[in-house]
Amino acid sequence: MARSDAGKLSLILLFTPFALWLVLLILLPQIGIGYLSLREKLGPGEYTFGFANYVDFIREPIYWNTLLRTAWMSILVTILALFVGFPVAYYIAKIARQRSRAALFLMCLIPLWVSDLVRAFGWIVLLRETGLISGFLQWIGLINGPVELLYSDLTVVIGLVYTVVLFMIVPLVSTLDGMDDAMIEAGYNLGGSRFTVFRRIVVPYAMPGIVAGCIIVFMLTAGSYLTPILLGGKNSMWFTEQIYEQFVTRYNWESGATFGVLLLAFTSLVVWLGLRLTGQSLASTVAKD
Repeated sequence: MARSDAGKLSLILLFTPFALWLVLLILLPQIGIGYLSLREKLGPGEYTFGFANYVDFIREPIYWNTLLRTAWMSILVTILALFVGFPVAYYIAKIARQRSRAALFLMCLIPLWVSDLVRAFGWIVLLRETGLISGFLQWIGLINGPVELLYSDLTVVIGLVYTVVLFMIVPLVSTLDGMDDAMIEAGYNLGGSRFTVFRRIVVPYAMPGIVAGCIIVFMLTAGSYLTPILLGGKNSMWFTEQIYEQFVTRYNWESGATFGVLLLAFTSLVVWLGLRLTGQSLASTVAKD
C-alpha cells in the first residue's frame, strides 16, 4: 500500500511541472487571446462582445490575402524541407555507420546553437548588395556590378528552409531507424528497382515520420516572424507581421488577438486536411510510441 502511494506521489510530482507549463503558458494565453478577439470597442473603456473583429478581417482583402499567402509559402517551405531532409535522414538512419551517426546528427544541430536573429543576419551578410555572394560573382566576372539578392520570396524561402529543416530530419530519422533492413532486401529480391522499393516500402513505412515532420515544420514556418521580416523586408507580406502591427504599432489588441486566433484556426485546418489526405492521424504520427 505504501509502495503504491509513493508511486502515485512520484507520478504527480513528475507530471505537475508539465501540467503547469501546459496550463499557464499554452492554455490560459489561448483563452485570453480568444476572449480579446470577441471584444468590440465602443468607446474609451467601453466594450461589448461580438464578432465585429472577424467581420472586419473578412472585409479587408489585404488581411486574408496575406493569410493565404503565408499558408501557401509555408506549404512550399514544408515541401522543400521534406525534399532536403529526407535524403539526409535516410543516410543517417540506414546508410551511415553506427559510430558516425552521432557526429552527423550533431552537424544537423549546429544551426540551432545560435538564435534565429543571428542566422538571419548571417544570410544578410551573404546576400546583401555588398555581401559575399555578390562580391564573389563580380570577382569571377559573371556580373559587372553589385546585385541585391535580399528582399524577395526566394530569399525568404531559403532562409526558412534552412531554419526548419532540422525539425523535418529528427522525426524522419526516428521513424526510419526502426525499419528492418530485411524489408528493403526483400524488395530487391522480389525484383523491385530502387525507385519501386523506395516508393512501395520506404515511403509507406516512413509516412508517420513524414507527416509528423511536415506538421512541425508547417506550424513553425507559418508562425515565423524574424526570418520573413529580415530577409523579405517590405515585400515579405507575412501574416505574423500583421499581428505584430496590430498589437504593437496600432495598439489594437482586439484585432491582433483576432488575427492570432485566425492564424491558429487556419493552420490547424491545413494540418487536419493534410492528415485526411495522407490517411494518418495524430496518434500514429506525433503521438507514436
